[in-house]
Amino acid sequence: MYAAYARLVRPLAILIGSRPWLPRINRQLVAVDKFLQRLTRGNVGLVALAGLPGLMLTVKGAKSGLLRSTPLLCVPHEGGWLVAGSNWGHPKPPAWVGNLAAASEASVNFRGTEYAVTPHEAVGAERERLWVVMNRTWPNYAKYATRTDRTIRVFVLERS
Repeated sequence: MYAAYARLVRPLAILIGSRPWLPRINRQLVAVDKFLQRLTRGNVGLVALAGLPGLMLTVKGAKSGLLRSTPLLCVPHEGGWLVAGSNWGHPKPPAWVGNLAAASEASVNFRGTEYAVTPHEAVGAERERLWVVMNRTWPNYAKYATRTDRTIRVFVLERS
């Protein structure tokens, strides 16, 4: 049932996600997403409602050492997940990118189940190969890349 729903809703989500005004309401979207995920114990978030795979990433702050949780669109891949620090194509990456790059461990809540993960940044040929995989799920990554001069960082989250 969800697969049929996702096939119907995903094209609309991709259309809305490509709009340049969407980043202006990013804080509100994240707040609503966190609320939904808390309410449903990680089973439902905005990304899932849009027919896309999503997770809640929790990682220690690189400076503060405090746990930080961020809802993200993800791409399930080879038993783990791929995430991109696109920040909608803003000139600066999202804060979680620096935290994840500095971390040797993190956790994700994916569809209501918590997993310990080991992150690593994909670079070079690995990044290029995974970038293609990620764009199959969310073609807007390619649009976001044209909006910024920075290279959008890609991370692999492997189950620990």
